[in-house]
Amino acid sequence: MKLTLAEPRYLKDSIAVISELVNEVRLSVDKDKVEIIAMDPANVAMVIFKLLSSAFVEYNIKENMTIAVNLDSLKNVLRRAKPSDTVTLELDEERNRLKVELKGETKRSFNLGLIDIEEREQKVPELDFPMSIEMNTIVFDEAIEDMDIISDSVSLLTEKDKFMISSAGNVNDASVLINKDKDTSIILEGGAVKSKYSIEYMKKIIKGSKLSDRVKLQFAKDYPLRVEYSVKDKLQLVTILAPRVQSD
Repeated sequence: MKLTLAEPRYLKDSIAVISELVNEVRLSVDKDKVEIIAMDPANVAMVIFKLLSSAFVEYNIKENMTIAVNLDSLKNVLRRAKPSDTVTLELDEERNRLKVELKGETKRSFNLGLIDIEEREQKVPELDFPMSIEMNTIVFDEAIEDMDIISDSVSLLTEKDKFMISSAGNVNDASVLINKDKDTSIILEGGAVKSKYSIEYMKKIIKGSKLSDRVKLQFAKDYPLRVEYSVKDKLQLVTILAPRVQSD
């Protein structure tokens, strides 16, 4: 296996976001993509990441394979990559290492030991949503940061041509109303939909905005939230977050 990226941010920024939720992951590599499917230790959020073969300038694999790595170790190495560097991932089967090479003004090599993950392989749940919102990431990020002032949970409400993000504490409450316009697409089947989610997790998930200036949201009443960031023909980062269903 030898994979080379001319734009390291696609991997660097993605791993930085994913590492907010999980520490150890399986990297599955086939002819079309590098993929990560992982659940956070508390079983609250699932991450599905795909870095497509078309994002690489060199994509050479002999057979499908899965390796497991410590994300903090990989993140720390990728953090050293400059925007102008190329990043090459190469498997050293004899030493059971993942070789990461950063090449720019100098050539730097790091060898990361592969690990064993005993937990069962994760399967992506089949979810059906009555609505979909696509909007500017800055607007959504700021709304979540606003709600963090008030409470540890956030409510999302979709009505016809309207999307409201709100939060309520013991004595304070706040809301952000976003109307459908040229920058915000709202598709809703049926009546209004409302659900509540953890602010702590939302603040980690919205760091995906460094990958794309658009975010896609899907949810239903007391149902998981699906948050997607994507770059056409390059990558897709999806997080599925469990709802807050208790009366808090």
